[in-house]
Amino acid sequence: MKRLENLYLGIDGGGSKCKVLLTDEQGQALGTGISGPANPNQGLDLAINSIMDATEQALHAAGLASSTVDQLIVGAGLAGVNLPKYRVMLEQWDHPFAQFHITTDLQIACMGAHNGMDGAVIIAGTGSIGMVNVNGHTHEFGGYGFSVGDQGSGAWMGITAIKQTLQALDGLLPNSELSQRVLDFTQCKNAQELAQQMANLKPSAYAKLAPLVIEQAAVKDTLALDIVLNGADYISRLARKLLTYNPPRLSMIGGLAPRIQPWLDEDVRERVEPAKQPPENGAILFAQQQALVSEKA
Repeated sequence: MKRLENLYLGIDGGGSKCKVLLTDEQGQALGTGISGPANPNQGLDLAINSIMDATEQALHAAGLASSTVDQLIVGAGLAGVNLPKYRVMLEQWDHPFAQFHITTDLQIACMGAHNGMDGAVIIAGTGSIGMVNVNGHTHEFGGYGFSVGDQGSGAWMGITAIKQTLQALDGLLPNSELSQRVLDFTQCKNAQELAQQMANLKPSAYAKLAPLVIEQAAVKDTLALDIVLNGADYISRLARKLLTYNPPRLSMIGGLAPRIQPWLDEDVRERVEPAKQPPENGAILFAQQQALVSEKA
């Protein structure tokens, strides 16, 4: 009897969006999907709904029935699961897949960026985190969550812009065009409206302000320049820490990466190389790896 060919699903779940790739055993792309945030730190139900929505899209694009979901061998690289509490949440999910292997979004980003070989990667997106993998040894730095870390990320830039704008409107910092652009973007008229509207939002909501901050820094806006230079300094220091482990390659990925890269210190910029494959491809490699491990076990 002919064995059914395995189907693999690679999931790249970040703080702003969830991207999935469906492939056959040879790695040939069959379908893709994209949905909302898939970081359990922002809510387990939201993460699961995003995963299932993007999966359904990929199956539909491949011309496969929704019921095929139970045949999928899944590699899921998710933001937030570097913290044990959130990893356990996902591990306890009664998922519908044939196999569901969980790792961090950082792990799949590193695997994709270097095609499964040694290297270092920095994610600069809604959040920020760095990882290096050399000779079987892995080290991670940052990624502690928006409320206590994620410097140099989109969410960090966005909320810092809100804080700076509020101080500028109160006359505690020199005013600049950034303040007015933040008010325009949020459709607020004054500090009180801004504080009320922008308090306690999800990281992805603050990250939407990051491109605006970088645009203003480019025209030497004092408030924006301060934010971007501080963020770039953190990313540069993170890169240097990763480079102490002598990885053969260093890549940067994430929505903010191409925007902040020109602001990094020159010695770091010179070391950054393009990722060979995107994270969802790294998730496929991870799924294939873990399926082999399960088979041998």
